[in-house]
Amino acid sequence: MKDREVILAEEGACFPGKTYTEVVLAPAYDEAKEHLLEPMMAINKAHLIMLYEQNLISKEEAITIARAIQKLNMEHLQNSSYTGEYEDLFFHVENLLLEQAGDIAGNLHLARSRNDMCVTMFRMVMRDKLLKVLSSALVLKKQLLAFAEEHVNTLMIAHTHTQQAQPTTLAHYIMAVVDSLTRDIRRLQAAYQNCNRSSMGAAAITTSGFPISRERVMQLLGFEELVENSYDAIAGADYLGEAATAIQLAAINLGRVVQDFLLWCTQEFSVFKVSEPYVQTSSIMPQKRNPVSFEHMRSLLSSCVGNTQSVLSMLHNTPFGDIVDTEDDMQPYAWKSAELLEKIYRLLTCVMGTLEVNEEILAKRAESSFATVTELADTLVRTDSLSFRKAHHIVSKVVKKAIAEGLQANEINLSMLNEVAQEVIGRSLYMDEMTLERALDPAHFIEIRSLPGGPSPSEMRRLIADRQKQCTLLAEWLEEKEKRWEQARIHLDQVLKGWSVEE
Repeated sequence: MKDREVILAEEGACFPGKTYTEVVLAPAYDEAKEHLLEPMMAINKAHLIMLYEQNLISKEEAITIARAIQKLNMEHLQNSSYTGEYEDLFFHVENLLLEQAGDIAGNLHLARSRNDMCVTMFRMVMRDKLLKVLSSALVLKKQLLAFAEEHVNTLMIAHTHTQQAQPTTLAHYIMAVVDSLTRDIRRLQAAYQNCNRSSMGAAAITTSGFPISRERVMQLLGFEELVENSYDAIAGADYLGEAATAIQLAAINLGRVVQDFLLWCTQEFSVFKVSEPYVQTSSIMPQKRNPVSFEHMRSLLSSCVGNTQSVLSMLHNTPFGDIVDTEDDMQPYAWKSAELLEKIYRLLTCVMGTLEVNEEILAKRAESSFATVTELADTLVRTDSLSFRKAHHIVSKVVKKAIAEGLQANEINLSMLNEVAQEVIGRSLYMDEMTLERALDPAHFIEIRSLPGGPSPSEMRRLIADRQKQCTLLAEWLEEKEKRWEQARIHLDQVLKGWSVEE
């Protein structure tokens, strides 16, 4: 009992305990005043309008409460600190309204609970952050498309198993990044749609005996759907898990690309030169141009993945019921992950828009590389009616012979090829020197690979044009979503101001 007395003497004998305040309540209050105050006030306004329209409060009561809401000093609240006088920001705001309007302000909580309010606030914050991520993703996609358009003819070697594989173009690589980003965008859009659903009217868990209109509050808050089942409305947290998963996968996808870009900035690769605003020098080595922008993106994307994993881990094995208190701790991780991804999209857009590409060295590597010899084997199938496996065997032996003699791919000649052909098929080839030269030309390799999704310039231009149309559709989608909430927000204020004018 001695320990108990010592602890209570230090912590205090009533709510809230000192350490509980430090670890839980004060951080939650700070997060709430930064992220949740605006949606909380919007919910207050929407619920008030609905209560009046449903004849659950009189016009006089509605005006009194509306005036109390309008008189709240938002700046003071945003700068306030947790004192323990009120359990959380909700009760702080409620007390201020009671001070302004008297006991009648208590009717603002008619037929609602902190359960449905909190989930609705969380959804409002997350939908806003998802829209910001999507907006920056759109700008990045446009920049990548412009970059690809500049490099439809920029030869480079594609790698598999980290080894030189086949010639391609920089546009072909970048368009793969664009399509990966496009899928990330679709997942984020789907997460937004499932997030943009109202829980209001579920109250604590079973709705209310008062004849409220859940649909009206949904409309006033700019939501597109209801979470219809009231139990699901306060228990279902998969909207948050879906957002976290979409953000996590987007960060993982982009991290793989940034890792490539960072490697391409080395002197050994000499592919990319990052612009001055995005590099730093060494404190001791004057020659260094450290591509720190890519380095920070790589580490921050890993941080983003970690934050989203925290969300998913905190959801795991949480009882299927009211988890508002758990979500107080969980939401900041989701918010931070979205904010990080949005910032990285913006930073990458700037870096890619100012990047210099060493096209000359890429072309020389492609021309001297053995990466073209797949086409040489294909050509033997065409000119000599050989099976691909037989042609592959001939070319493989020629490559080994050339490497042993210190030759590059473009130095392979017809006599070498015929010498090996005699060993394998017992005769010389029908191929001529011109056909051999063309088969080893990386530009020819790329030009004839014009199947859907191939690297040929004509196919790349087709894909770029198609993806630019996708950008137009996404921009229209974003505009419609952003306008929906903006119009709802303006309408809430107009209704309350209208009541004051009438009075």
